[in-house]
Amino acid sequence: CHLQIRFPQYNRVWIPDAEHVWKSAEILRDFHSGDNVLDLLLEDGTVSLPPLRNPDILVGENDLTALSYLHEPAVLHNLKVRFVESRIIYTYCGIILVAVNPNKQLPVYGDAIIHAYSGQNMGDMDPHIFAVAEEAYKQMARNHKNQSIIVSGESGAGKTVSARYAMRYFAVVSKSGSQTRVEDKVLASNPITEAIGNAKTTRNDNSSRFGKYTEISFDRRYRIIGANMRTYLLEKSRVVFQVVSEWETVKY
Repeated sequence: CHLQIRFPQYNRVWIPDAEHVWKSAEILRDFHSGDNVLDLLLEDGTVSLPPLRNPDILVGENDLTALSYLHEPAVLHNLKVRFVESRIIYTYCGIILVAVNPNKQLPVYGDAIIHAYSGQNMGDMDPHIFAVAEEAYKQMARNHKNQSIIVSGESGAGKTVSARYAMRYFAVVSKSGSQTRVEDKVLASNPITEAIGNAKTTRNDNSSRFGKYTEISFDRRYRIIGANMRTYLLEKSRVVFQVVSEWETVKY
């Protein structure tokens, strides 16, 4: 029998590109069984079958799991469109929140925004670190069980700042006392831990070279009553010695 692969609707694809990582292309001819190449509308000519591209109607989705094709070029392009065209740094991937570091302050963390996300279900509003914090807070109050938020990423991704915003959210929604706000005391300890465990790298002027586990305690009315911080995996060689490439980046 003769096998024919047709793309009647999704005839746009992504191909690897040395300069831009991925470049868009259009399929010119259906791929038949036995064909060695796939004809694409591209300056470089024909290439092998690449990952399929999502239709334009799905580009810019606030949840990556809504994409028809979920692969590296589709994820990168969707994040790029949301960030470059709409200045949106947060995108869901199921229950995971993907954040793009804008490397500047954005007006999306005020008390008015916190109150807007308070009491809302995750997914009802635009993706945000406050939505993740609200889901954890709600599950804790509803199920009376401890909750954890894991913040991960490469150096300079914004993990420390994201954790700060999550703690600030908990402090506001739990209506902690304004005179002795626990989150202020937790944040006040950051300069101490950063002075001992941070280092300047080629990618981040104030890179955390250690892991940090912050435990926030609540009373029966779910108000913050205390916090405990534990550090681990201190990269001692990085905080006491600088390699030449990093030493040259230091500005006096």
